[in-house]
Amino acid sequence: MIRNILDILGVVFIFLGALLALTAAIGIVRFPDTLRRMHAATKPQVVGLILVLMGAVFLLRGSVDIWMLVLVGIFTMLTAPVIAHVVGRVAYSEQREEDAMMQINELEDPDPLP
Repeated sequence: MIRNILDILGVVFIFLGALLALTAAIGIVRFPDTLRRMHAATKPQVVGLILVLMGAVFLLRGSVDIWMLVLVGIFTMLTAPVIAHVVGRVAYSEQREEDAMMQINELEDPDPLP
């Protein structure tokens, strides 16, 4: 009975992760600029991948491959914010004509002192 419950949990996690990855892909295609696409490419994509990996862990219980899945999840969570930060900086410097979209521009140079 426990095996059936773990199998069902694994399938549910994989399905939810795939659904989140699908919404991330739709967001990347539909959003108009890089900053918005960056949001769709990082948050739901990483959470979707973690859910798929958790589902795979439930389905592969007792296998030595579980540790490889754990490493993939850890490296994804460590590298996704760094990549998003770098892409955001480049997009900010390249899309200067769209400054009216931003209410607060924290990366703008402050007024020089007299």
